[in-house]
Amino acid sequence: MGDGNQNPCPQHVRGIQSVIVGLLALSACTVGPDYTRPSAPVPAEYKEAGWKVGEPHDAIDRGAWWSIYKDPVLDDLQKQIDISNQNLKAAAAAFEQAEWIVAQARAGFFPTFDLNASAQRSRTGGGSISSTGAGRTGFLSSNFSTSVSATWVPDLWGRIRRAVESDVASAQASAADLASARLAAQGALASDYLQLRMSDELRRLLDSAAKYYAESLRITRNQYQSGTADQSAVSQAEAQLEATQSQAIATGVTRAQLEHAIAVLIGKPPAEFSIPPTEAIIAVPVIPPEMPSALLERRPDIAAAERLMATANAQIGVAVAAFFPDITLSGNYGTSAVLLNRLFATSSRFWSFGSPLVQTVFDAGARSAQVEEARAIFDQDVANYRQTVLTAFQQVED
Repeated sequence: MGDGNQNPCPQHVRGIQSVIVGLLALSACTVGPDYTRPSAPVPAEYKEAGWKVGEPHDAIDRGAWWSIYKDPVLDDLQKQIDISNQNLKAAAAAFEQAEWIVAQARAGFFPTFDLNASAQRSRTGGGSISSTGAGRTGFLSSNFSTSVSATWVPDLWGRIRRAVESDVASAQASAADLASARLAAQGALASDYLQLRMSDELRRLLDSAAKYYAESLRITRNQYQSGTADQSAVSQAEAQLEATQSQAIATGVTRAQLEHAIAVLIGKPPAEFSIPPTEAIIAVPVIPPEMPSALLERRPDIAAAERLMATANAQIGVAVAAFFPDITLSGNYGTSAVLLNRLFATSSRFWSFGSPLVQTVFDAGARSAQVEEARAIFDQDVANYRQTVLTAFQQVED
């Protein structure tokens, strides 16, 4: 602590500089394991013939893959996914949240500054009565102060660096989750739309068949009345017609449900949305042999699972850093006076600098348990990653 008539001596300044340089040198240390992507059960070649070795492309744009069906109605519906699908909006908000978490973590690398100002008026010794019976007014005093304070916790052991590393990987996993949500919505929309068009075609076939079965029933009844057919033939014709009509009704119900599902996917109430039937036939596209392999290379769920492993690995370093002491550098500079007009006088200045060190010596094994917990979470994420890869290969082989 110094007063307003003294400045920090050169020895103090050099000492402070030496401490800061030493702390910066120590801050290059990062405890905990560096991330290396664990191996996954990847076969040398596919079991089924005709595949090539995978070359991951998780970050590339998937593009308007549904345009292969050349259906303008489907194209228009797909454009509304990014605009109105609520699950996609939630995934986008989660990704944005993850990005802001990274920004918060990176703020830990820098010191914090506070500006303080106060004015205080106080009285001491008042309220008693003297022997002469006169009351005391007490001692009145004033105090005015302004100051700027700074606090910095150097990242000596890499705790903040590991936290940033973990949050960045988590944000990348959120980006992959967003891509998964977009593909899931697009795929569900395309599937529902194609099934709806299949229902339209099936309903036309069933209605056409019902007309023929109705005519067949009429003929069979005439034959029964003329004695050339028995009652069983009439019953069979009636059952055939009623079964076809029942299938047509069920197909209409299925179509309505698919239409409702599409409405929800594009963010509209089912009551406000409809797709008129059409007699246009959607051509079945020719799927190239390399398509399943390309799909495997572009799966965002695998990318998300891999990034979660990186997140868990960095958290091990955060837990390990708790075993080492924390040093907080703090400084304060300002002015203090009992008279407002003396507040900015040279004699009213003050400064202080300190660096307390805190080391936990006993915690009943809490830190060790936190490290083992972080390692267990990493092992869990490794298992989930490998299972995701295995499932992906199963689906490609299928």
